[in-house]
Amino acid sequence: MYKNFFKRIIDFSLALLVFLLLSPLFLLVMIGLAFANDGKPFFFQKRPGKNAKIFSIIKFKTMNDKKDAEGNLLSDAERMTSIGMFVRSTSLDEIPQLLNVIKGDMSLIGPRPLLVQYLPIYNKHQARRHEIKPGITGWAQVNGRNAISWKQKFDFDVWYVDNVSFVVDLKIIYLTIKKVFLKEGISANGHATTEPFKGN
Repeated sequence: MYKNFFKRIIDFSLALLVFLLLSPLFLLVMIGLAFANDGKPFFFQKRPGKNAKIFSIIKFKTMNDKKDAEGNLLSDAERMTSIGMFVRSTSLDEIPQLLNVIKGDMSLIGPRPLLVQYLPIYNKHQARRHEIKPGITGWAQVNGRNAISWKQKFDFDVWYVDNVSFVVDLKIIYLTIKKVFLKEGISANGHATTEPFKGN
């Protein structure tokens, strides 16, 4: 009952309330990133949601679009702006995703929506993460975020799919708040964010 009915009601109500409360901060970050990224404060990207249905995720743009002499984008570390690093380290870049939750593409809690190009290289176990809506935070995020291996992430995601409950979601919310303040697991070793998933 919670997974199929009450979770959506709670998602919509909390996402709307939190977005309204954070709207002044939302505007400040948007203005700051607009100056840092040539008038482009937002980052839109196609991501797979529940049942691998594609939707457009919205995040604050923490990296600029600088390219090398051959026209290729520079590495994540080279494109990360100072304000972008602050926004990412404080998880403020996740605020716009509240709009995805309000719209119904995402949940507050669930497996993080990954890149569309990963879909063909998931094995059957890994693909189970798409049995529910993706989330802004999730069991993998509070158990290591970008600092753990892909195998661990997928195992945590599938565990959550099999154990969705109000109590588990409350625990994840508490641990998420704790990790935001401690700034844990922001990046993987040697990477500005995390290394790409290359399959098994």
